[in-house]
Amino acid sequence: MSLFFQQGKLSIKAEFLMALLGLVGLTDAIYLTIHHYTAKPVPCSLVDGCEKVLTSDYAVMLGMPIALFGAVAYLSVIILTLLSVFNKKFHYLLLIQTTTMAIVSAWLVYIQAFVIESFCQFCLLSAAVSFTLFAISLFNLAKILAKSE
Repeated sequence: MSLFFQQGKLSIKAEFLMALLGLVGLTDAIYLTIHHYTAKPVPCSLVDGCEKVLTSDYAVMLGMPIALFGAVAYLSVIILTLLSVFNKKFHYLLLIQTTTMAIVSAWLVYIQAFVIESFCQFCLLSAAVSFTLFAISLFNLAKILAKSE
């Protein structure tokens, strides 16, 4: 783990990884948002049920696609990751953001599995990215707190 975490701060490699994961999530969310507004079907090759998930009542909140909220969340992760390079206080905000994203992702995966009974591979990708970002943020903050004691 010293490859990613050094002296209570994210190393450049971990920051790069978090920014890269944020970019993957942002791209995924923008892709789904565009498909929502153009009403074009999303090609799903890995799992069956993308359209069922993406056209369900759960795919929209406050009149906007959930993916648009995801895009904003991933953009904030990228920004907070870059800011954390200069000030470790941003690690707390980053942990709050990634925790929120992981909780929302877990809820949406539950909805896919037990309510809609279909899965969307792009939604599952977003959930995996969110969980990974949360794990990196949590581990990093634990290292920072351990160093400050």
